Amino acid sequence: MISIPVSGPCGLTIAQARHRRLAKLIRPDGITGYDSARTIDLHPRPVADLAALHRLLVQLSARPDCCILRGAPLDPARVRGVRRLLHPDPETGEVPSLREVPRRWIALDLDGLPMPAGTDPCDLAACARAVLPLLPAAFRDAALIVQATATHGIKPGARLRLWAWLSRPLTGAECKRWLRLAPVDPAVFRTVQPIYVAAPIFDAGALDPLPQRLLLLQGQRETVEAPDATTLAAPPPRPAATPRPLPDASRAGRYALVALSRAAAAITRGDGGRHMVALREAMSLARLIRAGLLSETEVTRAIDGALQVPERNTAITEAADVVAWAMQHAAERPLPEGVRP
Repeated sequence: MISIPVSGPCGLTIAQARHRRLAKLIRPDGITGYDSARTIDLHPRPVADLAALHRLLVQLSARPDCCILRGAPLDPARVRGVRRLLHPDPETGEVPSLREVPRRWIALDLDGLPMPAGTDPCDLAACARAVLPLLPAAFRDAALIVQATATHGIKPGARLRLWAWLSRPLTGAECKRWLRLAPVDPAVFRTVQPIYVAAPIFDAGALDPLPQRLLLLQGQRETVEAPDATTLAAPPPRPAATPRPLPDASRAGRYALVALSRAAAAITRGDGGRHMVALREAMSLARLIRAGLLSETEVTRAIDGALQVPERNTAITEAADVVAWAMQHAAERPLPEGVRP
């Protein structure tokens, strides 16, 4: 039997937070987020291929005290009751517990992407196929694990995590560079970022709208062809760089959907306050509405979904007011070169 190194490319780390809930709690009147867990136990596990990863995810879906980390334990003898640290904590003096490891697997978080009208959120395969055109071509005919995140089927849009097996191991930095233009959340590429894989807990009176939350989707290829090291070694473009020309209407539509997805992700993170971020992002999207690449309804729904927070039901009128304010106050700005309705 071939031994697979648990801290190598074909491995991952399970983080266990004893007596803590690392799954969302869904009640009839709202959604409660994850418990805060200052310390965790680290459990390195080997995964030989995508099928093995799928089997592990099925097991972990029933473990609300566990999540997955890309990083590997820095010291195999120090794995219990540690913090998720990649660098020393200058305030407490605590030393790192995890190190960066290139991995053969990749997880892509897609949150709130619009889907074609009539797409059934219970059909995970159809939902995945609806968003695959927004990802690099290498993913489109490869086998994938499709995982519904906690609010898929509850909030609008596709709220999925897609897992794939790569042709070569990639670091988190390489993943970010490769997918910098894709509508995915780059946070899951961080060494110490929790990847929440447990199914949500539905409290009394709340029903799960989905018949299944994990699906192994067969493809023409078992692996996703990753770009070579030279390609991914290039520094990412500066944020102020002008987007590359998008010559036709289909590319313009893709640009608008990516812009909408990125705006929703920024509002969800809420750095500086969700309402202020929503105003800023709505101002930016106003030019796409004026150009006819997005409708006010699409933008309002995306902002409304992103404004939802635990223990609070945001009325859609708030999102509508934000969009209306942005349309009134946003300065006229030209679209990027090559983006035309």
